[in-house]
Amino acid sequence: MKNILIIFFILFSIFSCTKKEDEKPNIVEQTPHNQAENIVEITQAQYETAGIETGPSSIRNLSDVVVANGVIDIPPQNLVSISAPMGGFVRKTELLQGMDVKKGQVLAVIENPDFIQMQQDYLETESKLEYALLEYDRQSRLSKENINAQKVLQQANSEVKTQKARLAGLKERLKTAGINLKTLENGTIVNSATIVTPISGSVTTVNVNIGKYVNPTDVMFEVVDTHHLHVELSIFEQDIPKIKLGQLVRFTLTNNPGKENLAKVYLINQKINEDRTVRVHCHLTKDEPGLLPQNFVKAIIEIGANPVVALPEQAIVDFEGKSYIFTQTTNHANVEKETPHLVFEMKEVTKGVTENGFSQVKFPEGFDHVKAKIALKGAYTLLSKLKNSEEEE
Repeated sequence: MKNILIIFFILFSIFSCTKKEDEKPNIVEQTPHNQAENIVEITQAQYETAGIETGPSSIRNLSDVVVANGVIDIPPQNLVSISAPMGGFVRKTELLQGMDVKKGQVLAVIENPDFIQMQQDYLETESKLEYALLEYDRQSRLSKENINAQKVLQQANSEVKTQKARLAGLKERLKTAGINLKTLENGTIVNSATIVTPISGSVTTVNVNIGKYVNPTDVMFEVVDTHHLHVELSIFEQDIPKIKLGQLVRFTLTNNPGKENLAKVYLINQKINEDRTVRVHCHLTKDEPGLLPQNFVKAIIEIGANPVVALPEQAIVDFEGKSYIFTQTTNHANVEKETPHLVFEMKEVTKGVTENGFSQVKFPEGFDHVKAKIALKGAYTLLSKLKNSEEEE
């Protein structure tokens, strides 16, 4: 019985040890895995083929800028709305939108029966003035001989002044109507008048046709002189303190973003609009062909140059809404490879002002941009290599 108990105890002990061994968790040795998502490796041949160049950052005087939108506009004196001051029926016009016209050129001929009466009144008044002058001269001689009363001389003088005033008024009315006075003085009365342009420019609006009756308030034509265009910018109120007269403005048209044009700040409005912007009037540094009124523009106003840390634009790559650079680092991952590799690390930076091919850059805290070997050229090649490698993995 004693031996049976000893054997049972031994078996129980062995069973307990086996169960504890089975209950121990399986501990698998973890192998560290290098997840260097921002590291790209290239060979020396790839380095040379891609034209990659490395170097440090530099200090550049870059202008701080204010970004604005606006339009090409016309000074009021260069946009003319033309109408018929006396009204009438259009009898002749050959204008089309886009035609060029010169100052004094006839745009249309209109007819109005009232023109005849105006010319009759002018000729009659001219005759009355001649008679009044002769009468005044006769009364003056009689007055010197004390033959007539002074009152009669004064009446003759008053009649001369009255007829002169009436004739001058009729003359201006005929000029306004567009009637040729030389033709009228030769005794020819006409029932038509010409409408001429007061400026040279391009016809932008034609609102009439032959046979149409126009009132004095109707705009028949619009002529624009595009040789003195300017830029009207809308500046947000918080940026207005930065804007000064004479500052350089660089702008591009939305329909031609590849060509940059220059202007200078000429006037700053003193009123804030309902959208919390202020109008800034800019003069072009030179007349540029191809600009049209109401062209939309994107502009930057240079508000002063400051020394900043900068890199060439091609050294900075934009990816997923952020800016990055590539810095050359030591080959810590491939020391055993037969072919030596060059290792670059992608670092996020903050991009600032851009001018003349250089951009202001703010580096991560603790980054030594003076000693760093930054990829000044070929950064996009490195980005492509990095992302392609990630896809393959």
